[in-house]
Amino acid sequence: MTLLEPHNLPFAAALVVMLVLSVVQLIGVADFGDADLEAGGDADGMPDASMFDGLLTLLGIGRVPLTIWLALFLFLFAGIGLSIQELAQDLTGSPLYGWLAALFAGAAAVPVTGVFARPLGRVMPKDHTTAVSTESLIGRRAMITDGVARANSPARAKVKDIHGQTHHVMVEPHEASSEIHAGDEVLLVRREGNQFYATALAERRLSPTHSS
Repeated sequence: MTLLEPHNLPFAAALVVMLVLSVVQLIGVADFGDADLEAGGDADGMPDASMFDGLLTLLGIGRVPLTIWLALFLFLFAGIGLSIQELAQDLTGSPLYGWLAALFAGAAAVPVTGVFARPLGRVMPKDHTTAVSTESLIGRRAMITDGVARANSPARAKVKDIHGQTHHVMVEPHEASSEIHAGDEVLLVRREGNQFYATALAERRLSPTHSS
């Protein structure tokens, strides 16, 4: 049984794409791993965002850069698919239809990818974004990077999540009469949709023990 036979073409294609992703990751042409993978998204309207977060964690999504996760998935998909075809050949004398074998292989490869991605994420350098819920940024310090934040006129700010990864958010003052300028450090106190509201740390006179 050869890789280029019609019933093995889905797995041959997966290996080709895996090699392309591996080369892209190595040369850094397009590092999709730097994209923000927010497991919970905005979580608005979702019945149980924590369940969704848990599912993504179980699958290893966000534990490693996205290109590496995809390359690992494609490698396992191809390996499992070829093994299924080999087993079918031994048991029945002929392989399965390519689409049917691909369906079985894809269903098996998703959880298996999670099994490998979770420990891989623990040993990889932490230069990628770990999936977090946007809601988890509330209560953390941020710094205004551009503009002046006024009521109904947000400014851009950067904030680090629990994993030390930087997120960029839009911020308005929590107090309508306040102005927060570029370079000011603030505390994110609430969120409405994608909009955060913050109080300048100088106004709150927080002690060092309140640092994130």
